[in-house]
Amino acid sequence: MKFENMGDKPIGIFDSGVGGLTVLKEIHARLPAESTIYMGDTARVPYGIRSAETVIKYSLENSSFLVEKGIKLLIIACNTASAVSLDIIRTAFKIPVMGVIEPGAKAAAQATQNGRVGVIGTEATIKSGAYGRTIRRIDPRIVVIERSCPLFVPLVEEGWLDDEVVELVARRYLTAMKLSNIDTLVLGCTHYPLLKNVIKRVMGDDVVLIDSAIEKAKNVSKILTSSGLLKTWDRPAFRKYYVTDCPDRFQEIGKRFMLDSLEDITRIEIASLEEKAIALKNTRCFGGV
Repeated sequence: MKFENMGDKPIGIFDSGVGGLTVLKEIHARLPAESTIYMGDTARVPYGIRSAETVIKYSLENSSFLVEKGIKLLIIACNTASAVSLDIIRTAFKIPVMGVIEPGAKAAAQATQNGRVGVIGTEATIKSGAYGRTIRRIDPRIVVIERSCPLFVPLVEEGWLDDEVVELVARRYLTAMKLSNIDTLVLGCTHYPLLKNVIKRVMGDDVVLIDSAIEKAKNVSKILTSSGLLKTWDRPAFRKYYVTDCPDRFQEIGKRFMLDSLEDITRIEIASLEEKAIALKNTRCFGGV
């Protein structure tokens, strides 16, 4: 596809599956004129239980695929991938690369009144300690309490968002954190915003919930504006989706995240992702030029 200038190129977003659609939804709401390409690695989900080395490999392949499409900005919407691969991806490509950890961490540091912040996420995200490091870098006085909640993702993807089963699981995960006297809780996984109602009931009204998807969309708007990359092309924005498996399931589950139907979904082969990553590395074509 031919673009008039750099600002008219699309924003590229990848996630291990459907969770990153919460980030995409907020970007569409805040920047409706921007075109987007979303890539969900649905054949290899979840990333949260995999080794850092494997997540980095997948992230490089996904990034290479999107960069080849001519994007102007790359967003790693997956918290796990952001936690372990962001610095490597930034080194590999010439375009701006953004994760979801820092915006959520900054919002939490600003929101807390008593200096006690909770973070919930996948096993890999929590094990990486990325949120804790980032929050303490902003304010070393803040105490960060982290907890993995691995059952939240499959519950969301099954459509169990606000019933007694979900609440029982949430209380099992979060009761100790509530008793630790935190006043701010970071939803450190892109699936978790769909469980806000249950999490809010368990934690109570005194605890502020930080939605990293919302914070990321705010950050994207600022970056595009400050770097002169906002879209100027007067043609309508396009929305394109790629998945590595099960387009029908992606479309079905995606409706819960986007609150709208998803169109123009294409399945891509894992082998082609691996080949593109190798080709880009060998020819030093990072940057999508």
